[in-house]
Amino acid sequence: MVRIKRGNVAAKRRKKYITLAKGYVGANSRLSTFAGEQVVQSLNFAYIGRRLKKRDFRKLWIYRINAAARTQNIGYSRLIGLLRKKSIFLSKKALAFLAFTYPVAFNAIVRFVQQK
Repeated sequence: MVRIKRGNVAAKRRKKYITLAKGYVGANSRLSTFAGEQVVQSLNFAYIGRRLKKRDFRKLWIYRINAAARTQNIGYSRLIGLLRKKSIFLSKKALAFLAFTYPVAFNAIVRFVQQK
């Protein structure tokens, strides 16, 4: 029976991990076993990081809106409640942009919402 050599499949797989692990420290970039483990872990961390980034930006927007609202003597939750009551559906991102870049426009919105 003829012997079948299967070296190229395994070599391709190892090379794939080694190229993905370029720039890692020590054995994690040179040895295929460690490189494979490190690549899987790194991709997992990257996936988690993309989710955390959205959470962090939302927090930042809320901080900015709250800080700007407090200069007008109104809290964040009260401001959001009044906006909903007046049927003004601005996203937190847009409100934070106004509060940070155009405080005059943001203050006008706050004053409009506070009117009875």
